[in-house]
Amino acid sequence: MGLALLTIPVWDAGTLAAIAWSTGLFVLASVAVYVLNDVLDRHRDGLHPVKRHRPLASGRLRVGTALVFLATVCALFVAGVALASPARCWPVLVYLGLNLAYSLRLKHIPLVDAFCVALGFVLRTLQGYTATGQPASGWLLLSVLAVCLLMVFGKRRHELARGNAAHRPALRGYTLAYLDHLTVISATLATVGYLLCIRTDMALHHGTATLVLLTAPCAFFAVFRYLQLLVVGHGGADPVRTLSGDRLLVGSGVLWGALTAVCLAALH
Repeated sequence: MGLALLTIPVWDAGTLAAIAWSTGLFVLASVAVYVLNDVLDRHRDGLHPVKRHRPLASGRLRVGTALVFLATVCALFVAGVALASPARCWPVLVYLGLNLAYSLRLKHIPLVDAFCVALGFVLRTLQGYTATGQPASGWLLLSVLAVCLLMVFGKRRHELARGNAAHRPALRGYTLAYLDHLTVISATLATVGYLLCIRTDMALHHGTATLVLLTAPCAFFAVFRYLQLLVVGHGGADPVRTLSGDRLLVGSGVLWGALTAVCLAALH
């Protein structure tokens, strides 16, 4: 949701409060989705070398207890939605519907499974725009979609190379060569989308994009480094650990964040 601040021209208390509210809603929605997935996939997760240690898959947590927790989270989510009009929270509602379909069926369909995961993060970003009443940046949404596809395809690549098709039936629709092509295409779209976001949408809202162009090398380096970790380092099994466990990626992310903050502060 916070990515929406990149192209929103005015930051005031109302804007920041709307972003915070949207973040809270999506946290609740994400927790509900993850709990539901773990309940439905507990038997299949038992076949995975890592996921078999999850509370439900290992039997350490009862299904009934998980369902009670899920009901509590859903009640809090409904209360949060009630604080605003449906027009301000439709992306998170679409997110819930998409993930329900994903949990029940779509995760078994090659390509569709990857796009469902990536679209979840696009909807998170879109929620930030919707909650603040600002027009969305199409190029930023494309960049978010492409980065997420890169990570999802990288994860599928790692799983396929490790022979985990029994855990994820959708892997039968992929090959390593095909996934290599998909990761390169995703990386290309991510870098081009980010550059066009700077040159068009940010220039439109902030009056200039020259200063923000300083952040582009950091973003490009991060994408290239992630590709290197996928192909050369055989990583990508857990995108969060891959991102947080590599010092070069963390360094480029910190530098990008610092440069972005300085640039936006100067423009404001």
